[in-house]
Amino acid sequence: MKLCDLIDLVLLAALWGGSFLFMRYAAPAFGPLPLIWLRVAVAALCLLPLLFLRGQQSVLRQNAAAIALMAVFSSALPFVLIAWAMLSITAGLASILNATVPIFTALISALWLRESLGFWRAAGLAVGFAGVLLLAADKADFRPGGSGWAIGAMLLATLSYGFAANLTRRQLGGVPALVNAAGSQLVSAIILMPFAVWFWPVTRPNALAWSAALVLGVGCTAIAFLLFFRLIANVGAARAVTVTFLIPLFGVLWGSLFLGETLNAGMLAGGSIVVLGTALATGVVRPSVRT
Repeated sequence: MKLCDLIDLVLLAALWGGSFLFMRYAAPAFGPLPLIWLRVAVAALCLLPLLFLRGQQSVLRQNAAAIALMAVFSSALPFVLIAWAMLSITAGLASILNATVPIFTALISALWLRESLGFWRAAGLAVGFAGVLLLAADKADFRPGGSGWAIGAMLLATLSYGFAANLTRRQLGGVPALVNAAGSQLVSAIILMPFAVWFWPVTRPNALAWSAALVLGVGCTAIAFLLFFRLIANVGAARAVTVTFLIPLFGVLWGSLFLGETLNAGMLAGGSIVVLGTALATGVVRPSVRT
């Protein structure tokens, strides 16, 4: 991997890890639905001009139905679930739980697309879920005000991401990445607009919340998507997906620096197990067996 690609990888992880920080700032002020509408609308406004500059709007029209379905599961639904979860759990814990995306992607691929997992990838799924159980063991309080439902929402969001990844692979594999990105944000903005209007906060959000929402849309969505697509083009999807392992590092770091969050031994152990399971499930780590 070249130095410029490594810089892109680290910057992407920093941006996606920072998305949890900005949602922690903005979600209480806006509410999950208005905040995510702002996120996807701002991202769409950034990405659509690039789409038109490249003359790819006809590709968007030709694949509108599939992109609309993909948008629900890749952006609208998981973004709202994560924003809602951020009202109850820390940015660090959310970023660690987010590392289960490749695990769900591999599991859905095996069940839906009949892709063979092999021993080590199957072991990775088991290890990853064990890590999630360890993380949730002392935090899954399902009483009113508890964090159990928030953890469940995070896992439902990562399941949605996994389904969207396989849906994109099956129905939109030949579609340019920019078309998928711009289309998904545009459709998500259209879907969420009436909910955003209905649930728009009565109290005007402060400047910090507005700034967090704008950075979330421009930096953590539009720019992050462009970096991710450039990585895929330069180093391939297998290497680009390793960004998943860096996101929890930045999520915990930003939460500690700006929100005063602490990383306890249980989160450290559970997070390490989740990352190990993800590495095995995605094939990034393949233990050699000597005979």
